[in-house]
Amino acid sequence: MKHVLIVDDAATVRQYHRMILAGAGWQVAEASNGMEALEKVMKQSAAEPFDLYVVDVNMPRMDGYSFVRELRRMAPPPPQAPVLMVSTEAQARDATSGHEAGANSYLVKPVKSKELLLTAALLLGDREVAEKAAAGLEEARP
Repeated sequence: MKHVLIVDDAATVRQYHRMILAGAGWQVAEASNGMEALEKVMKQSAAEPFDLYVVDVNMPRMDGYSFVRELRRMAPPPPQAPVLMVSTEAQARDATSGHEAGANSYLVKPVKSKELLLTAALLLGDREVAEKAAAGLEEARP
């Protein structure tokens, strides 16, 4: 089973993302900021590391960019799972900053459930979920 860590200071956003990602059959954990997320990463069992991080940018204590940079620098490093940043920051430079910090993908809020699911499935290599999400996106187009 895939393990996903959602990092966002808004409880409603965490709940929305949890509903979508857990609905795909993945195990989901949550953190309300980058510092809490780093603590969870360090406590995570080596036998069951996180397979994906879904990270907001603007959070108290430690923002998303700082979290991703720290995650990528950790020693000993956790397995290098992909990072999907999801933020209200919608400028091209924001996505560039996310990629420079070490993120693999960047989506702008409010993100549609099928888009979040498809992107997460592609990053996780979950073909079955990706195909279902892609089919749902095709059906939604006029």
